[in-house]
Amino acid sequence: MEIQALLGLTLAFLFFSGAHSVTFTSTNKCSYIVWPGTLTGSEGAQLTSTGFELDTGASTTLDVPATWSGRMFARTQCSTDSTGKFSCLIADCASGQVACNGTGGIPPASLVEFTLSGSGGNDFYDVSLVDGFNLPLSITPQGAANCQSTSCPGNVNSVCLPELAVKGLDGSVIACKSACLALNQPQYCCTGAFSTPATCPPTNYSMIFKNQCPQAYSYAYDDKTSTFTCPTGANYLITFCP
Repeated sequence: MEIQALLGLTLAFLFFSGAHSVTFTSTNKCSYIVWPGTLTGSEGAQLTSTGFELDTGASTTLDVPATWSGRMFARTQCSTDSTGKFSCLIADCASGQVACNGTGGIPPASLVEFTLSGSGGNDFYDVSLVDGFNLPLSITPQGAANCQSTSCPGNVNSVCLPELAVKGLDGSVIACKSACLALNQPQYCCTGAFSTPATCPPTNYSMIFKNQCPQAYSYAYDDKTSTFTCPTGANYLITFCP
């Protein structure tokens, strides 16, 4: 009886405190396999899955803490060598495994980013190309009214400039670096004398990304058109190649 009473009190506390988990559903609409990875921010605990394989047309769910903050990305052109080491040409997290184990994807990589605030607040989410682009993706809130989807539907690789392009073995462009990543200059990275929104406006390089994906972050200070909110309690659908 004591154990049952304790269990009842615990469940009551969780219910009345508004504690809950959020469900992320990942769906792959690309014509190729992707290997999504997750990374928790602010030195928080990593999720139960930090990397997995997702076949074309497949979906999977992941339970995320109600106050989680972090990102998700998709690795592409991955394989396992004769020693059992797993690696990817694009967005590899250098763990040697399908699980990323607390490391992020090496840019360039398209990102979805979340800050989930828990009971009584707003979740914040965005699609970011600040680290470059490798594939289109989207975020769609589910189970909540008046919450807007956001996406990067365009193929930046098709318009990527030579100085930003990452090419595959066949010579085709398989990812596009940001100007900050490729050129490492303050005016593109919003550092030094360019470290404020007033001194770091969009550039011709960032506009290549923005024109393809108007809702996505194209550089560091692209907040006005790229940050979205939804009341807590929503779940989220993340689609690769929407």
